[in-house]
Parts: sequence; structure tokens; C-alpha cells
Amino acid sequence: MSDRSEADRLVRESGLQRLLRRPEVGAFSVMLVIVVALAIASDFKAFNPLGLKNNIAIVAQYGIIATGAAALMIAGEFDLSIGSMIGFTGMIMAMVLKYGFLPLGIPPGLPVAAFLIALTAALFLGWVIGTIVVRSGLSSFIVTLAFLFFLRGATEASYRLINQSTQISGLQDFKETSWFANILGGEVFGWFYDAWFMLGGNLNRRGEQWVTGFDARFLWWLVIAGVAWFVLSRTQLGNWIYATGDDKNAARANGVPTNKVKIGLFMFTAFCATMFAACQVFDTNTADAAKGNLLELFAIAIAVVGGTLMTGGFGSILGVAFGAITVGLVANAVFFIPWIDGSWFRVFVGTILLAAVFANERIRKRITGGI
Repeated sequence: MSDRSEADRLVRESGLQRLLRRPEVGAFSVMLVIVVALAIASDFKAFNPLGLKNNIAIVAQYGIIATGAAALMIAGEFDLSIGSMIGFTGMIMAMVLKYGFLPLGIPPGLPVAAFLIALTAALFLGWVIGTIVVRSGLSSFIVTLAFLFFLRGATEASYRLINQSTQISGLQDFKETSWFANILGGEVFGWFYDAWFMLGGNLNRRGEQWVTGFDARFLWWLVIAGVAWFVLSRTQLGNWIYATGDDKNAARANGVPTNKVKIGLFMFTAFCATMFAACQVFDTNTADAAKGNLLELFAIAIAVVGGTLMTGGFGSILGVAFGAITVGLVANAVFFIPWIDGSWFRVFVGTILLAAVFANERIRKRITGGI
């Protein structure tokens, strides 16, 4: 009889091997390369005070919707209506701000009411989409594609009828009078730029402080991503989400309420779209029914670049954050490089998306022992 125990026959993984199994490793590596390359190619102009603020604003926008898209993809579903939901909720907020909401007797100019009405509409639509998907058994790709067209068309037609335009501009700057509008559309982390100024940087040509803070959407991205990371990593609901995406039938057999999980995540993507729209409306004091066009594709692309499997059951919010930084920097920072046509960023996104799919599949096979 062999003297070897069961423990002796187990192959121990090194720390490096465990690290390489993480879904966000590839996204972090690509992000690091992009940050260094853009810094050098732009002569660090992409990361001067104003460049950093603008880049973070784009990254945060992508990060907000990509977080919702990734959580839903981990559960094995897609939502192609995110972009249309942004335009839909943004126009609702702007209309309520401009005209009020007569059915509830709400006068114009109330940011909190405008946001809550838009959020209620979005959550209801998220519930409807999720219910259709789980009750009908239809592919979420087809259902949400239908709602992409439905919401976009209904938004444009309705507001052209009501407002004679698909755009609303010239709204009052509610950030000056409303704390709620300010926390959505104002500035945050001013201490960072104050410290930069005190250290002798962040100066304009007159020697005055140049930039005073990041856009508020940066804070909301951190909050939304932080909560999503905690839920997925530290709660029973997170286990249910992964189990639902990995094997829905097995999860249901073990008592996981898979239908409720999926419906809740469709509502979460609607919430993320509403936050995206709110930050834009209160920042720019405008709304456009065409806002969010194609952003659903960017959200899905970022989730995949961040290590989320297209088939569900595997992904990381931290990886999605790295993916958002990568895509956001390339989308915006290339304009700091005069010798590169800005449209090349789409070529880059397509390239890393395809590479990410192959890399994620290899990681999945390594973890599951698949062929």
C-alpha cells in the first residue's frame, strides 16, 4: 500500500498561478500598457489636470453602465436597451424640470422629483423586460433589441410631439440652487486638485488654479461599482448571480430564485442607465433623445474586456473597472495625440474585444478543466 496521503497527491498552486486565474488580470495588463503608451505618445498632455478630469469623466460614464451590463452578463443575460434607456430617462428628467408633472401636481424646477419619476419609469421598464425574458423563455438578446428600437422611437416621437424637438436645452443650472442636482452634476474630490495646486501644479497661465475637481459621475461610478463588487463577492445574492449564469437549471434545483435574480438585474441595468442620464442632464443642463446611442455595445464590450464571459457564470467588477479605464482612455485620450485620427480608437476596441474573448475562453477552460 502506498504511503502517500490524499493531500500528497494534490497539486499545489503557487500564488502566481492563482493570480493568473483571476478574470481581471488580462484587463489590468492591457490597461497598464494603454496608460503608459498614451502618456508617452501625448507627451503627458492626456494626464495634465484638465486632461485627467476629462478622461475620468468618460471612463466613469462607461464604468456606470458597464457595471450593470457585466452583472447581468454574469447571470447569463444581455441588455441591449441600455443606450435607449439613457435617452429615455434623460428626456423625462428634462421635461419634468421644464414643465413639471401635472398628473402628480409637481411644478417645474424640482430636481429630486424629476429624478424619481425617471427612475420609477426605468425600473418599471427593467421589470417588464426581465419578466418577458424569464416568462417567455425568449433570448434576452432579441427581447432587449426590440426594446432598444421601441424606446428610441417612442422617445423621439413623443417628445417631438410634446416639445416640438427631440432636444431640450437652456435649462436652469440647478446645481446652483439644489444640493441634489449638485451631487449628480457638480464636482467632487476637489481636495485632489487643491493638493496638486499647492504642490506647484494645476496652474493656468496666470498662475491660478486651473481645475477644481472631478465630475460627480466619477463618485457615482465608484459607489455603484463598489456596491456591485460587494454584492457579487460577499453576499448570498452574489452566489446566486454566479450560479444562475453558470447553470440555471442546477441553480434552480438548489433553491436559487433564478427568475427573481434575472429580473432584479434587468432593473439594475435600468438604474445604471438612469444614473448615467442624471449626471449628464444636471451637468450640461440639456437632454437629447439620441443620447446613449450605441453605448449598450460599449457596455458589453467593456464587460468582456474586463473578463466577463459571454456565456455567463464568470466575471469580475474589478476587471470591468480596468476595462472601462482602457476603453475610456482610448476613446478620449487619443484626441490629445495630434498625429492619430481619433476614429482609430474603434479599431482598437474591436481588436482588444476579440482578443479578450479568446483570453476569457482560455481562462474558463483552465478553471473548469474543459476542452
